[in-house]
Amino acid sequence: MSTAYVPQQPHHTGAAPPSDPPPVPPHASEASRLLCAGAYLDPGYRDRVIEQLYLNEQRIVAPSLGFDAARVLAHALRARRQELLWAAAVLGLWAVGVPLSGGLLALLLWPSLLLAVAPLLRGRAPQPPWYRRLAAFLTRSAGRLLIGIGLLVLGSAAFGGGSDDDSGSSYGSAYGSYGSGGDGLLESLTEAFAGSAEPWRAWLGIGALVAVGLCVAARRSQFARVLAAELSPQRFPDAAGDPAEQAEGQRFRRMTHRIRLEQHAPLVMYHEARPFCGAGAAYDTWVLAVELRPDEEEQQQPLSNRAVLDRIRPLLEQLRVPAEYAGPGVRDRLRRLEIDECVFLPAEGLLSRDQAPYGPAEFEQHRARAVEEGGEKRRHFLRVRVGGWEEELVVTVFVRVHTQGRMLMLEIAPHVLTPVREDFKDADRTSHRFRTDNPFARIVGAAVLVPGSVGRSLVTLGRGAVYAWRALTGGHAHALPDGPALSVRELASAPAGSTFQEMDVVRYLRSVQDRIGRGVRLALAEAGYETGEFVQKIINISNGGVHVGRADNSSFAFGDHARAETTTGGSQPQKGSD
Repeated sequence: MSTAYVPQQPHHTGAAPPSDPPPVPPHASEASRLLCAGAYLDPGYRDRVIEQLYLNEQRIVAPSLGFDAARVLAHALRARRQELLWAAAVLGLWAVGVPLSGGLLALLLWPSLLLAVAPLLRGRAPQPPWYRRLAAFLTRSAGRLLIGIGLLVLGSAAFGGGSDDDSGSSYGSAYGSYGSGGDGLLESLTEAFAGSAEPWRAWLGIGALVAVGLCVAARRSQFARVLAAELSPQRFPDAAGDPAEQAEGQRFRRMTHRIRLEQHAPLVMYHEARPFCGAGAAYDTWVLAVELRPDEEEQQQPLSNRAVLDRIRPLLEQLRVPAEYAGPGVRDRLRRLEIDECVFLPAEGLLSRDQAPYGPAEFEQHRARAVEEGGEKRRHFLRVRVGGWEEELVVTVFVRVHTQGRMLMLEIAPHVLTPVREDFKDADRTSHRFRTDNPFARIVGAAVLVPGSVGRSLVTLGRGAVYAWRALTGGHAHALPDGPALSVRELASAPAGSTFQEMDVVRYLRSVQDRIGRGVRLALAEAGYETGEFVQKIINISNGGVHVGRADNSSFAFGDHARAETTTGGSQPQKGSD
């Protein structure tokens, strides 16, 4: 059997091969889906999303790399509405059950509050201080002990404990006097509370607890249905059919429109203290300064910042092209490398959020001026982005070139967004486990949550009241615009990725940094400037340092506190601190 000969494909620079599937839009990415699921899982995360994107409407949204912040906000608002309704229903059942039970259910109110306060005492930190853990443990233990006593009193009253049966009472008293002191005291307390209650009232109290349990189970079932329906991997890409997107309200429409206008714009309005908010954590940021020395054998050409960037960009675009013999099934994330130019502007000085110059013509004016001016506040960057692991691992490299005083300054600021939190990623598992559990497991799971339900409901409604008060008195609608304070994507990021993900981060950064360095060297050579042995002896750029060999007749500096000094003769090159 003969095989067909496939000629070598010509080497080209450009976009991904035509056979590649279209890229996933941000609103349908896996990162967006997991963040929306997290709004139902973590009330603290949901409240911070609403605070940053909805309450503080004077704040410009941080760049949303690989996800749609407006859709996350829509599900956060929907999850809060559902939670408030369920909390009101639970409190209503308790309010009805307390008088019907003759006050017996009131014994469970205080311990229920203790169970609700315990997580607040512990805090949100993964490893809180020991005193917070101790306070939470003692509060939770006291709540559980009092819950046990209250349920024992309720059960004793329902089955006639402490009634007019004198012989039973005498026997109990005798048993208490000869038994252990703790058991006798507990039995005395039980008889004291249950003796004055009528059994039918205790049964009504038990019925109220059962109704609360059904309410809790229905809430968990609703959460499981949401994850299995509109937040499922199959239905989530259909944003038009998402119930959360169909919410009514003029303010909701206005805020989602503003978020979608700002989150993916090449113009980045920033806060001075947080210029790269939304891009993740800084990763091996470095600055290189080189003196421009004419090459005596070449004719010098004008060297502008634009010329250097235009030399770098084609080399970066080549990273999208797979190997000649790799075949059509290449799935390397570099084939979807995104390259664009962005301009950073401070948010200070705007009188309203609508004044931000997001129009195409306005952005072109800012880009044309910022690329050569080398300003402090308005800065131009070449932005290189790789969205790996279904947009969960985002690597962004900001490149800035500036020539001044016959010096070339190259700034490279890589940032990494780590994957989404593990509990958010396990949302599908949680939903599947609940939907496939046997009835007994569902009953037990709901029953465990009943004692603390009144406390959690009060905390939920209290948070809603605080939000309403801040919305009415905060004056956010007419406040001066402000840059983003935090990114909802960064809030949901895990502390670190897996070993494979860390390897991918290093591979992406090494590839991009190598092409950037090569592009700068070619730009210098083509403009008639010496590159010297310095630019040829760069071995590695990692861990905040650059390893070099010799550097004849060149000046260079690395790191935050580096100085550029000229080397002469056989002197050793001066290297700055990390």
